[in-house]
Amino acid sequence: MATTLGEKIYRLRREKGLSLEKLGELTDSSKSYIWELENKNPPRPSADKIGKIASVLGVTPEYLINTGQSEPNASVVDEAFFRKYRNMDDSTKEKIRQIVELWGDEKK
Repeated sequence: MATTLGEKIYRLRREKGLSLEKLGELTDSSKSYIWELENKNPPRPSADKIGKIASVLGVTPEYLINTGQSEPNASVVDEAFFRKYRNMDDSTKEKIRQIVELWGDEKK
């Protein structure tokens, strides 16, 4: 079943417990702009806005605009994480690597 951009934003925003106002704040958008994306057909967001919204919602921009994919799969979530990871400072990256190392040691 095809899912529109607006339906995806609405569902993911609700799953994360974000209000229209909070998602707008986190993406440098207004509450009314987020509402329009969710309810206006077809919405016409800029690539920059789609990127910001996808980042906050933990998915890729490609997932949001691809109407053929209704649920984000593991690769979408992983790609969104890696995009965030690439932009982190070195000390944060090191902490994440240490955590992953600890998890790996628990399995032994």
